[in-house]
Amino acid sequence: MSALLYRGRFAPTPSGPLHFGSLVAALASYLEARSHDGEWLLRIEDVDPPRVAVGASAGIVRSLAAHGFEWDDGVLYQSRRGEAYQAALARLIDLGRAYPCVCSRKQLAELAEPGVDGPVYPGTCRGGHRDAAGALRFLLRPQRVVFHDALLGRVACEVTRECGDFVLKRADGVFSYQLAVVVDDADQGITHIVRGADLLTSTPRQIVLQQALGYPTPAYTHLPVVLNSRGEKLSKQTLAAALDDADPLPALRLAGRFLGLPGIGPVGGAGAWLTQAIRLWPEAATPLLRGRVLAGSGPSG
Repeated sequence: MSALLYRGRFAPTPSGPLHFGSLVAALASYLEARSHDGEWLLRIEDVDPPRVAVGASAGIVRSLAAHGFEWDDGVLYQSRRGEAYQAALARLIDLGRAYPCVCSRKQLAELAEPGVDGPVYPGTCRGGHRDAAGALRFLLRPQRVVFHDALLGRVACEVTRECGDFVLKRADGVFSYQLAVVVDDADQGITHIVRGADLLTSTPRQIVLQQALGYPTPAYTHLPVVLNSRGEKLSKQTLAAALDDADPLPALRLAGRFLGLPGIGPVGGAGAWLTQAIRLWPEAATPLLRGRVLAGSGPSG
């Protein structure tokens, strides 16, 4: 792979059809990559089988194509990447940065303190038996992670206190989101990550993993998430409506409006709209918010 100044990606979880909130993330990452003459990759994050809905992966690919998106290289599926994740995990074990954990959910609920993204593991199994059965956790060291977000500015996190030793591989053999994403971003040469602000709390954990594995750290942009009329994140869990692949322009225009794009006049189709959007993207004024309800005729979920 030749060196590129910009290599971005869109990485949805196939837990259901593509919805408007996902379209906003896809559009922003696509426009940012193309406006920098960069590449844009598509990754299906199906590493967690219980979260994968039958037919959703193929549906997402079809929906993106219907909305005019064009990606470079083939689609990468995390479900086919187990060997790469296991190799990275073996490196962390050799470095003394992973250890077995046999704590139950009940024990964690009783002992853990709340953190930035759920309970903070108290380190109960640190120093335990190396060959014990159970989950595998990342051994954090006292560290303050500081990074610059293109929209939010300086972000800092005391990872040990605010996140705690996090899971790399579950007891049922499923690799964690954090490990899979870090390995995939490195292997695909991703230089810039544009995604929703709901994933902001994952970034410090991914940065410490990148550092432990000797991977470069991409540049980050965390977008405001789309909220429904009840103030909930638009998602499959809040019954967000699937995109209309037969009529993509209304959703694209609404997503552009959400991201602060100037208005685009009549065009011949989704591809033509995206071409105009790429040209206008540098003029967009994305709001510096963690979440935003789109007023007017936006989707209510």
